[in-house]
Amino acid sequence: MNSKIRARSAKTKTTITKTNAATESNNDNIVFSYTKSRPKTAKVRTLPKKLPTTSTPKRTTQPVRKADRKDSFEDHVYQPKTNQYKGILKKPSLDLDLDLSETTITKVEDDLRIEDLELTQNTTAFMTDIEMETDDSVQISSKLRPVTHDGSNAARGDQASPRMFGRSNTSSPTGMSQKKTVTRLGKRTKLESTHANIEEIDNEDIELYEADTGTRSSSQMDVNQTIDITDDRGYDTDLENTEEPEAYDHTGKTAYVDACKRQGVIPVSYFLRHMHDPSLELKHHCLGSEGMKPIAVSLVSNCYITQLNLSDNWLGVSGGLSVCEMLRENCYITDIDLSDNKLSRQVAQSLLEVLNTNITIQKLNISGNDFDDSCAQCFADAIYNTSKLEYLDMSRNRFGEVAGVLFCPAISENSSLKYLDLSWNCIRRKGAVALAAGLKGNIALKKVNLSWNGFGNEGALALGDCLKVNSVLEELDISNNRILTEGAVLFGKGIAVNETLRILKMGKNPMQSAGCFALCTALLKNANSVMEEMDFTDVIVNPDFKDIFEKVKEVKPDIVIRHGGDETPKKPKARVHPMVKLKNYIDKNNLRLVDFFNKFDKDRSMSVTRAEFAEGITETGIKLTVQEVQLLCDELDKDGDGEINYSPLLLL
Repeated sequence: MNSKIRARSAKTKTTITKTNAATESNNDNIVFSYTKSRPKTAKVRTLPKKLPTTSTPKRTTQPVRKADRKDSFEDHVYQPKTNQYKGILKKPSLDLDLDLSETTITKVEDDLRIEDLELTQNTTAFMTDIEMETDDSVQISSKLRPVTHDGSNAARGDQASPRMFGRSNTSSPTGMSQKKTVTRLGKRTKLESTHANIEEIDNEDIELYEADTGTRSSSQMDVNQTIDITDDRGYDTDLENTEEPEAYDHTGKTAYVDACKRQGVIPVSYFLRHMHDPSLELKHHCLGSEGMKPIAVSLVSNCYITQLNLSDNWLGVSGGLSVCEMLRENCYITDIDLSDNKLSRQVAQSLLEVLNTNITIQKLNISGNDFDDSCAQCFADAIYNTSKLEYLDMSRNRFGEVAGVLFCPAISENSSLKYLDLSWNCIRRKGAVALAAGLKGNIALKKVNLSWNGFGNEGALALGDCLKVNSVLEELDISNNRILTEGAVLFGKGIAVNETLRILKMGKNPMQSAGCFALCTALLKNANSVMEEMDFTDVIVNPDFKDIFEKVKEVKPDIVIRHGGDETPKKPKARVHPMVKLKNYIDKNNLRLVDFFNKFDKDRSMSVTRAEFAEGITETGIKLTVQEVQLLCDELDKDGDGEINYSPLLLL
């Protein structure tokens, strides 16, 4: 029903009151009396089309004082403790004074009579339902099922709240149900509708309220449904924190900016832009020790960067210690480059502690940091204890013989390193021999760079013995180690046995072509060799090496052999003109040219034949070839008649 209208006629006013005629007896019959009057005007009350959406709608009627309040027909509605449905059936009204005609008034009176009849029938049916309950039954008629405040069925014996029409259900101490009695006191309230009974109005109002609020009224709740009182989702206490927690900064940007403010350092914009990158290149940024400290603070919480390059930033001791403190906390960085930062010996101990505690670092580059024999023990302990480090670059430092001796047992026992770079150091003699002995017992290293040290022939011999036993090493670089031809021959004995070495670099060694020849010969003796590349850069080879190289290519057609090129052929001496030789002979013997020809001219005719001239040259002992004598005759015999006329020489 879209609208509920109750009209009060200007001439007729109907008042319905209800009394209980048998309040002292057990009879529950209700007596209704009617009085009618006709006021001058009629009021029309209209229900709103849509109930308020608040959980506790405001009442539009005037409040009733407690002393004057009496149970009315409409007041007995279900109101739970939470006041969720309190007052929703009290419909706001709007009274309007209208002048109605006699026909309209008559129609209203007829509607009131019909309504009175329906009300009487509903009341009679209501009382019949109550009387049907037996003394030993706890069930309630399906038309009036009371529900307790916690949603449980009242039949359990719990105290039930009145639900509709003021009906109550109480249980005796023994749990037996008692007979129900409904009492109507005071005047009868005014009717709220002229076209529907009270129950229809109530149901429609509840439906309107549920449509607005999206909730289910207690009158439609299932009696078997229970409410979990331990569920605190519907409660709001002052102990709850309504503020959302701040998001965790996975990049450390906030910490970096704050640290820069405290240190008075300008933030590095490149670092701020690449804090999310897995690989961060910060080499050649001139950070220094002061610039490194804020970065180290932020990297403690950064979980994106796994490869960090801090090469050539001149971090110094203070900056190096900051990096070490960061690496103790950071568990994401696996590759770090600290080369060319002048860390010196003060940072060596901290690096040892980092490698002993950090289990994520797999690659470490500490080349070019002026480490010497005094801190070699720290790195030896680190190599000995590490179980995760796979790549270690300690090149371009100042490790000497002591360092080589200290590294020997550490390298021999290590089982995680796969790449070791000790190039550009000062490892010689005993250190070289000890280092080679350490490689002899290693079972993990695949690539070793020992170039630019001073191994010499002693180190070459030790490395040859190492290759006879080692079955893991795949690449070895011993370039520029002062290895002579003899050392190359001794090293070749290991090449003749080894079956795992694939790449050998021995360039820039003074072993000459004979040393290269010895290594190729050793390779030909090893049928199980897997050699793929031999580098003899800057070593000049001769034709003998070319012959052995051709033989190696026949056995291993895919092998690559580099060398410094062939020997440069000797330049031929400049040819001396035969006339110069002749002149040198005359000057040496203090002779005149005429006197020289007179020896050939026996008849003194001032001319000699070509044959006489060639015979005279031979007798004098001048070293001229046949071609030179022929060339000399051609120059002296200008006219080509076969005679050499030397008379013009008298004028000289």
